[in-house]
Amino acid sequence: MGMLTVNGTRLHYRNEGAGEPLVFVHGLGSSGQDWAKQVDAFADRYRVITFDVRGHGQSDKPEGPYSIPLFAADTAALLHKLEAVPATIVGLSMGGMIAFQLAVDTSDLVRRLVVVNSAAEAKLDSLKDRWIYWSRRLVSNWIGMRATGRLIAHRVFPKPEQGRLRQAFIDRWAENDKQAYLATIDAIAGWSVIDRLDEIACPTLVVAADEDYTPVSVKRAYAQQIPNAELAVIEDSRHATPVERPRAFNRTLQRFLEREA
Repeated sequence: MGMLTVNGTRLHYRNEGAGEPLVFVHGLGSSGQDWAKQVDAFADRYRVITFDVRGHGQSDKPEGPYSIPLFAADTAALLHKLEAVPATIVGLSMGGMIAFQLAVDTSDLVRRLVVVNSAAEAKLDSLKDRWIYWSRRLVSNWIGMRATGRLIAHRVFPKPEQGRLRQAFIDRWAENDKQAYLATIDAIAGWSVIDRLDEIACPTLVVAADEDYTPVSVKRAYAQQIPNAELAVIEDSRHATPVERPRAFNRTLQRFLEREA
């Protein structure tokens, strides 16, 4: 584990194993700890890199504004400093957005792309979109980070036997800096690369949980816009697939890596 300063901000990272770089990017309100099961599974064959996005985990939390292109630029700078390019980039949720942005802005850094339960845009065109944005922002302000985490945890890990996963999620969410979290929500709102997906030439895997917030059809639609993309659906899974169903996710990722070697 270490800290590196990129674009004026210190990013906390973990770098294990040797070989081809395999980089995991976490989602909103989380940290590189999300990928513990993937580090364990892949560090014997790959150089596995995880890190905390600006405003998250143990990385610095400077004042905003933040943006997805800024997060992508941070990621690119970190990988250059670690001499870990080109790399396979795996992004979950917001991390998938960062991965998309990397792929269209700095294609030479991305050997393969894996996008998990994510989207290619987060526009606020509809009343529903605007309601989701403002409600998440207002709820976090009103009830605080731990209570917000509790609400989300019961959607992400709803099964009775997932109590330990829920509690770990709640405890980690409570550690979020509220202002950095709100700045990140603002970074996502209005973002889009939907009109640039045909620029992505590298092998791409879109992973969709069958019970994610957004339906599989949404992922299938944007996967069809990427020239060399395929879709994999993981059954009995929700938004945090790599945490909830690590074995199924790791098998899916490993098959893709081996096929596209």
